[in-house]
Amino acid sequence: MPRPIHFDLTADDPKRAMRFYETVFGWKFQKWDGPMEYYMATTGSDKEPGINGGISKKGESGMPNMNTIGVPDVEQFSKKVQSNGGKILQPKTPIPGVGWFATCQDTEGNIFGIIQDDKNAK
Repeated sequence: MPRPIHFDLTADDPKRAMRFYETVFGWKFQKWDGPMEYYMATTGSDKEPGINGGISKKGESGMPNMNTIGVPDVEQFSKKVQSNGGKILQPKTPIPGVGWFATCQDTEGNIFGIIQDDKNAK
């Protein structure tokens, strides 16, 4: 079955956004050699489930996005988001039988989710 394999984020200041994601999640970035300013994001090992993506400068229309990032501890990463200039839009809440989820906003206004697996969440 087809699976997501890439995500795109847009930013007013791509370098600031990259610093945010490097500091909070440990992601790595490399400038793309293509015709536009674009930075490829590596989010983990190819041997682990997940997707990689990229960041570009936000255009006039501004592309909305929402990606969910798996974390070991939603509370810990909520604090890291806030201490690095991001916001928590919806604090930790259970998704019964799945885990804990929070909605966040990065330094560029992009909205994303963080989720912690926990089958006992209620």
